[in-house]
Amino acid sequence: MGAYRVAVFASGQGSNFQALVDAAADGRLGGAEVKLLVSDKPAATVVGRAQAAGIESYTFQPKDYATREDYERELVGMLREKEIDLVVLAGYMRLLTSVMVEAFAGRIINIHPSLLPAFPGKDAIGQALHYGVKLSGVTVHFVDGGMDTGPIIAQRAVPLTEETAQESLTAAIQAEERTLYPEVVSWFAEGRVKLEDRKVTVIQR
Repeated sequence: MGAYRVAVFASGQGSNFQALVDAAADGRLGGAEVKLLVSDKPAATVVGRAQAAGIESYTFQPKDYATREDYERELVGMLREKEIDLVVLAGYMRLLTSVMVEAFAGRIINIHPSLLPAFPGKDAIGQALHYGVKLSGVTVHFVDGGMDTGPIIAQRAVPLTEETAQESLTAAIQAEERTLYPEVVSWFAEGRVKLEDRKVTVIQR
């Protein structure tokens, strides 16, 4: 049995991509290996991170395709060809269609900077500050095709005070993301995540 193979989808800086790569190198990814980066932004910083790490990149321009379904069919074929076990969205700025979601049902995860179901969608940190919450955080969830609506796998809380600014909250949440995401991927690699309806159970070792 070969290594558990992970593909990361990212559109930007790639800090969570780097955290996963570093965790794999340190033996903290449960035996999983990051085998592929997929990006819809060929000039994104994350592409350079992949090159520096010696990880294969696949980049594409969505405008070159008539529909999202068209490029997702191409992606699904490539992921199957490379025997990818888990798709990890890490700052991938596109909603997935049923083409991808159904092909990899139960094998696509995303990380979101709030305690879902609160503040889905864009600018979750700004939403939380505007609402005046006392607790925000990070959620890792399955992807089901909706806007941050999939079953929740894990959450970490980040407290706020009246003095909390967007910059400091963003930094605190990103720090939690870089810790939590590799941990969750390790659970998948170790076969410890079970999904029944919307209930996710992590089997303890």
